[in-house]
Amino acid sequence: QVQLVQSVGGLLQSGGSLTLACAASGFTFSDYPMTWYRQPPGKEREPIADITSEGSTTYYADSVKGRAIISRDNDKNIVYLQMTDLKPEDTAVYYCKRPGRQLSREPEYWGQGTQVTVSS
Repeated sequence: QVQLVQSVGGLLQSGGSLTLACAASGFTFSDYPMTWYRQPPGKEREPIADITSEGSTTYYADSVKGRAIISRDNDKNIVYLQMTDLKPEDTAVYYCKRPGRQLSREPEYWGQGTQVTVSS
């Protein structure tokens, strides 16, 4: 059974930092890229960071570029998101996602979401 289990977020201060973790099981983690999304209140879910299956290449949305680092540990089957210089606009529910695969008809999978609230 594929599972993506995310760490707990919480209340954070402006200018602070956080690390989120997403632990994967039920599939060959090292065969898949992973993506972090976030959904601010009242807004659509958006991808903010992506990492290739081997961790060799990363991509970031402009909204977090320079403040976010996505990384992965394929021995532990965990993908991480680190963010610094947190701002109130970073307040959102954060999700990790494994993509589906069209050829083998595998669906995408989502973590349960982590609420991150950044106070002014």
